[in-house]
Amino acid sequence: MQIYEELKARGLIAQVTDEEEIRNLVNNGKAVFYIGFDPTADSLHVGHFMALCLMKRLQMAGNRPIALIGGGTGMIGDPSGRTDMRQMMTPETIQHNCDCFKKQMERFIEFGEGKAMMLNNADWLMKLNYVDVLREVGACFSVNNMLRAECYKQRMEKGLSFLEFNYMIMQSYDFYHMFQTVGCNMQFGGDDQWSNMLGGTELIRRKLGKDAYAMTITLLLNSEGKKMGKTASGAVWLDPNKTSPFEFYQYWRNVGDADVLKCIRMLTFLPLEQIDEMDKWEGSQLNQAKEILAYELTKLVHGEEEAEKAQSAARALFGGSGDSAHMPCTVLCQEDFTDGKIDVLTLLVKCGLCASRGEARRLVQQGGVTVCGEKVTDIEKTFSCADCNGDGAIIKKGKKVYHKAYMK
Repeated sequence: MQIYEELKARGLIAQVTDEEEIRNLVNNGKAVFYIGFDPTADSLHVGHFMALCLMKRLQMAGNRPIALIGGGTGMIGDPSGRTDMRQMMTPETIQHNCDCFKKQMERFIEFGEGKAMMLNNADWLMKLNYVDVLREVGACFSVNNMLRAECYKQRMEKGLSFLEFNYMIMQSYDFYHMFQTVGCNMQFGGDDQWSNMLGGTELIRRKLGKDAYAMTITLLLNSEGKKMGKTASGAVWLDPNKTSPFEFYQYWRNVGDADVLKCIRMLTFLPLEQIDEMDKWEGSQLNQAKEILAYELTKLVHGEEEAEKAQSAARALFGGSGDSAHMPCTVLCQEDFTDGKIDVLTLLVKCGLCASRGEARRLVQQGGVTVCGEKVTDIEKTFSCADCNGDGAIIKKGKKVYHKAYMK
């Protein structure tokens, strides 16, 4: 099976502009394609995961990826999927986030001469003259068509700033610029980016003529990938300092039964033949599938050693075997105790499981806390230094979050 057919079989491709031409480019390793990443944080999260895996797959098939960091578009902010305007970031923050992205991407993509490229659209967008943009680019866009785009329609009732209205033009210019300078002939993005990407293809056609070659593909990154990036407690980051390898493993270990095989098909590099056999699994076998998913993705992001540690720690919690030493933990000291005791609310805040005592109080009262195997419902419950000695106190928040607190 060639790479384009594999992408379809894995359920990655939702919509394309010219399937025959795109299949030919991709299968023959002639695609120079880009995916954009706006630096809105100092770490990528699992919502970016599908895009990173896609870039890796296509590079393995001989195609050339361009990781486009939105140092310029990040100054505006993408209105897609937003109900309000993004907070403005300083140039220093944007540059810091760009640097962090590159370090994480290098685990997935091989950069270098003749290999993947990393570009920053600030290098050309920040040099543009406003009047020149209006004359040379703005004239190619119909305001009526732009307002019909889903990314703008959903914002019209609550208000769309002129700043954000320019985002489509800036993203379209990216494709136009890279088409001319580095031979980029294809763009990938989520289904929420479809209008923006079509704008880039249309700009190339209008400025360079019908014979100018540009392809567009959109993937289900919005409906499938982006929703993976959030949990009830916030984002699941690829940076181990923000989401530990154990927490990352546990996130995937706890996906729903209906989603596990879909995630394995889309995100892992296991052979399709093996996954097809797993499609027949049901009942308790789905727990095995979740372990496979969690292990494969943790290995991909954090390495095999961390994946082994995370799996061992998880099995200690769920299967009564393995080593819990690699569970996320907090070291307590004598100063954290008053008269040799620490109350449960302080413990939850100290371990970062709750942002405040008020949040901790609600969690306990709702029955969402277990310490050392016993459910805690009394907000005045205390624990001694002895409770946290030895292997430490295992805290369970809700059904999926585990943490260990122990004394120095």
